[in-house]
Amino acid sequence: MPYNCRHCGGTYCGEHRLPENHDCTGLQNWNDPKGVFDSGFDDSVNGGGGKSKASSLTDKLPIDTGAGGPLAYFRGNMTYTLLALMWITFLAQLITQAVAGPRVAQDLFVLSSWNIEYVWTWVTSVFAHGGFMHIVFNSIVIFFFGPLVERYVGSLKLAILFVVSGALAGLGQIGISMAQGDPSSVLGASGAALAILGVITILNPNLRVYLFFMIPMPLWILTAGFAILSLGFIGGGAAGAFNIAHAAHLIGLLVGLAYGEYIKRTQNVRAPSQLQLGGGGPGGPGGPGGRRRF
Repeated sequence: MPYNCRHCGGTYCGEHRLPENHDCTGLQNWNDPKGVFDSGFDDSVNGGGGKSKASSLTDKLPIDTGAGGPLAYFRGNMTYTLLALMWITFLAQLITQAVAGPRVAQDLFVLSSWNIEYVWTWVTSVFAHGGFMHIVFNSIVIFFFGPLVERYVGSLKLAILFVVSGALAGLGQIGISMAQGDPSSVLGASGAALAILGVITILNPNLRVYLFFMIPMPLWILTAGFAILSLGFIGGGAAGAFNIAHAAHLIGLLVGLAYGEYIKRTQNVRAPSQLQLGGGGPGGPGGPGGRRRF
């Protein structure tokens, strides 16, 4: 059975689950701000094995990045880190649009048929959003389901899943829209959020969730509903109908389902039985060329 280290976020076997048995970065960054120990234990931990390049860089920051510092809440908790990056990016969008204009904001944050060679937008578009309610809905999905996935795959793999699935979802939406004669632009984390949903659906399809926080149902029904809705719009030649990136939703979900199946086949994980709080489409004008929410 794999264990998730709460210090570094990595996933290890029973033999290496203790921090001192897997070269845990939490040990390298540990400090004793209260001065409880006078035995030099801190120095032996930090200096005995030598500091990593990452530790040396964080030591130069004007903020305590150790286990007792203000950033400790994000250590080993990639879900909240990703959520924070989403909201920071959203704020950066608003500032950029106000200062430099909408054209610059689009070149920086929006993936479109006309600037697909702007490779940075493959990533920035995943964290950017088309409006306040757009980012709120995506944040809710990631907040509830992200910690469950992180618990079983680790922080690093969750981050990779988020970025890769989001980028593939955006690129897939652009490609399908162009094939259907409807060039468009996209931004949003819904593809990544649905990838997270897909992983949990494979690990525990009968997990009880509440649609609109009121209607109880097993998770597989909710996931199937998303898939059927997206397939219907794509099959009807409207991958971006109602300014929603249906193709991006479906691609993100398929990536998550595939990765969830891989985890289930290669790792002996026990699926979560309930949701727990805490860690462990572009918007804009519609019509041809309009940005799609996903």
